[in-house]
Amino acid sequence: MSAWRETADGIAIAVRVTPRGGRDALLAGTDEHFAARLSAAPVDGAANAALLALVAKHFGVPKRDVALVAGQTARLKRLTITGDPQVLARAAASLYAVAP
Repeated sequence: MSAWRETADGIAIAVRVTPRGGRDALLAGTDEHFAARLSAAPVDGAANAALLALVAKHFGVPKRDVALVAGQTARLKRLTITGDPQVLARAAASLYAVAP
């Protein structure tokens, strides 16, 4: 899977998380995943909650439209984002500075 792929109702993304990484930031990672630095510690779901908020902010969607579907306790996580697939793909591509 690439870092993102379009789905019928949005996009699915893969993110490698670095908790306690200073400031919160969503960045281009490898071809297989985005990279997220989170200030939250991986305790009681705090890092996952911070990741959902960060992704929602970057993609311009409400937090309720971002769901963690795999990797609840792993560094590599899979998320779905509900919305217009083309708009969301452009936001994803903007991190890599390429046209979708």
